[in-house]
Amino acid sequence: MKKFLFGATFAALSFPALADPLVTVENQPVSELWINPGFYSYHFQRDKGLDDTNPGIGVEYRFSSVAAVTAGRFHNSDRQMSNYAGIYYQPWAIGPARIGAVVGGFDGYPRMRNGGWFLAAIPVVSVEYQRVGVNFAIVPKYKERLHGALSVQLKFKLM
Repeated sequence: MKKFLFGATFAALSFPALADPLVTVENQPVSELWINPGFYSYHFQRDKGLDDTNPGIGVEYRFSSVAAVTAGRFHNSDRQMSNYAGIYYQPWAIGPARIGAVVGGFDGYPRMRNGGWFLAAIPVVSVEYQRVGVNFAIVPKYKERLHGALSVQLKFKLM
């Protein structure tokens, strides 16, 4: 067994850490810079003809063991360009998985404020190991303006 994320243990060939109880993460300063190439989104409304591939470029700066700022640009599911800026707050963990939400501003969705900026809170689970990580987000559906999806974002640590 070795120490993994936030002091959780992780066995090399099994996953007992996934059975760990929910723990509150101690807030400690860190300095990590991550980049990502956009998202892949599996939309719940498969009959809408939405674009599941959402390439782009984004950055995430983790300044705390529980918080990070993020910003980026991507090709959204409505085949328009979108921008985002926000803050992750993930105060809980189960084994190597950090749990919380990202709250921020988004634009570029034609049926939401005519493509203008709007605020959203999105539940997020993150798993990171050395220089590679992944964010899993559940994007809620909002009327016929925003389409719900499970979003996966691969990220790479620069520092």
